[in-house]
Order: sequence, then structure tokens, then C-alpha cells
Amino acid sequence: QVQLAESGGGLVQPGGSLRLSCTASGNTFTIVAMSWYRQAPGNERELVAGTNRGGGTNYGDSVKGRFTIFRDNAMNTVYLQMNSLKPEDTAVYYCNAAHYIGTQRVDAWGQGTLVTVSS
Repeated sequence: QVQLAESGGGLVQPGGSLRLSCTASGNTFTIVAMSWYRQAPGNERELVAGTNRGGGTNYGDSVKGRFTIFRDNAMNTVYLQMNSLKPEDTAVYYCNAAHYIGTQRVDAWGQGTLVTVSS
């Protein structure tokens, strides 16, 4: 099993920056990809950014050019650098780790960290 712990959320003014961190523990060698999702009140959870063990990355259209996902080589910690933040980025941000239990691919989720962009 894999457990995730997020940190770094908070209140920031529009145009500001924040960095979120997600640290994995447990059977981290089974992780094949780590991602950040977010969910604003009344909205569905959406993909913000993801990275895989091969180093590939992908981003949601609304954050391209503003957010960057990066990780340590061991795939134990993944970061989300968020720049040029907008009020519409306000949401609870969740870390996700796709990993294997035996031959079954499963998802682990963090508890979420709140990001509020407001003046």
C-alpha cells in the first residue's frame, strides 16, 4: 500500500505563487505515476498535472504555462509549483499515486490541501 501526505496550501493573492508537496510512504517502488487533482466547490475533481516514472508530464489546459510538476528521482515526493495564480485556481488540491498491489493498478489519494487565491 501507498500513503500520501500533502502540504503547502494556503492563502495567496492573485498573481502570487505557491508550491505544494506530496510525500509518498509505504510501497513507493510500486508507484508508476503521481498527479495533482483539484476540486472547487460545486465542481468535479479535475486533473491539474501528472508525471510518470519515465519523466513524462501532462497538464490541464487551464494551468499550462503557469504550473509545473516535478519530482525526486525515487518518485517519493512530487511537487506542484504554481505561479501567476488566479482566483479560479481556488480549490482543494489532492495528490494521487497510481501504483500496483500485486498485478492490480490502484489509486492512492492524499487528504487534500486547500489553496485560496484572493485579495
